[in-house]
Formats: sequence, structure tokens, C-alpha cells
Amino acid sequence: MLTPAIGDVSSAAQNDKNSLYIQKYKNIAIEQMVKSGIPASITLAQACLESGFGTSSLATKGNNHFGIKCHDFQGETMYIDDEKKGECFRVYDNAEASFNDHTDFLRYRDRYASLFDLEPTDYKAWAYGLKAAGYATAPNYAVMLIDLIEKYDLHQYDNFVEASAIPNPPNKAKMSENVKLLPGSPMYKISLEREILKKNNVLYIEANGYETFASIAAEFNLFTRELLKFNDEKRNRDLKAGEIVYLEAKKHQADKHLDKHV
Repeated sequence: MLTPAIGDVSSAAQNDKNSLYIQKYKNIAIEQMVKSGIPASITLAQACLESGFGTSSLATKGNNHFGIKCHDFQGETMYIDDEKKGECFRVYDNAEASFNDHTDFLRYRDRYASLFDLEPTDYKAWAYGLKAAGYATAPNYAVMLIDLIEKYDLHQYDNFVEASAIPNPPNKAKMSENVKLLPGSPMYKISLEREILKKNNVLYIEANGYETFASIAAEFNLFTRELLKFNDEKRNRDLKAGEIVYLEAKKHQADKHLDKHV
């Protein structure tokens, strides 16, 4: 029986540790994909790369697994030397909060908006898109993400979403049934220009014949992918006059009658 070289043992042990990190956070990454459309493989690869598989001081001391800097963050912070000396980074109560903030960081910043028009299973396009949007300064950032995804087979988790029982994501157009439209709110201004209806407790509009899903998504401050999902559509297309366009996720157990004007 051959005795493995010390380097081989060390490498295998490191791979085991890396795999344990992935197994620990894969479900959170899948949840974030359902919530936002960000590929689970991309979330995991970024976490692995940015945190050194959870071993960086940011991850161990600040639960920051994505290297997100302070910017306009209102919570606890810590300072470490990065590209510059003494840079400010966000601190979280736990790792899950870091994953949640990473999702929101990408979803609600304009420079990443174009990513959400990509297929959620196209991890290569997402990797290059993140680099192009300026997430990291490393010139080979996209390649590093892709290498991690393929080495650890992270793209398998992008296919877990269909079978997931995790609820649909919240969306920015949703309003409580008891909330009145207030003058000055974005939805109120839109309702002055076009009729917003409610059917089965779900908000919708009727297309005017000169619109697409993308144009309506922009009008209501939604991502195109969100709007397509609400309407069980795969791709952006021209809409016919009078065609119903839902502005939020449809309820599966609802009264199928009575339209209400909002």
C-alpha cells in the first residue's frame, strides 16, 4: 500500500474543509436565488472567494462573507487594510444576515440592475457581469468565480429552485389590502395616470398595446425577471391592448371573481 505524499494529504484536507463550508451555506444560497434570481452558484462562489471559505478575519470576526464595505451602512462596522489602509467594512450578527445583505446589495443598486435580465442558470454571464459592474477590482475576478463553481460543482444548486418549497419573494410594488394610496407615493402617482386593478387580491394593470414586460417593470420599479415570474412568462415581449399584467405574485388559493379598483 502506497503512503500518500504529505502535500496530497494537506490538499485533500483543505478540500474537505472547503466542501464543509459549501454544505453549510448552500441552502441559504438557494433561498437567496428564490428570493432574488441571483444564481445560488454565484452567491456561493462569491462567499467562498471573498471569505476564503469562511476563514478571513472579516468572516470570523464580522460575519461578513462577501467583503462588502460600509458605504451607507447604518450598523456595526470594522476597519481592516484592504486595497487601502484602514477601510471600513460591514459587520453582521450572523452569516445569514451577510447573505441577505449581499442579495439586497446587488438587487437595489443601479449598477447591478442589468444582471437581473440574465438567465439565473447562466453563471458565466453573471460572473462576467459582476466584474463589468465593478464588484471587484481583480482583473480575473470572473474567471476565479467560474473556476470555483466548476471545481466544486456549485451550478448544481441553481437547479434546486424548482423543487424548493420556499415562498415567492416579496416585491416592491406590493401593498397591504388595508393600506391606502397616499399622495406623493410612487404607486399613487402611477394610479393617477393609469388604472390599477385588484383581482384575487393581486394587483394588476391592463396593457395599452404599446408596452412590453420590460417597460412596465421599469414603470413600477420592478425587475423584468420579477414581472415575468408574476405572469408565468419566460421572456420579454410586446403586449396586446387589454392584456392583463400582474404586478405581484399570484395567490394560489383565492376567490376568482370580483375586480376592485385601487
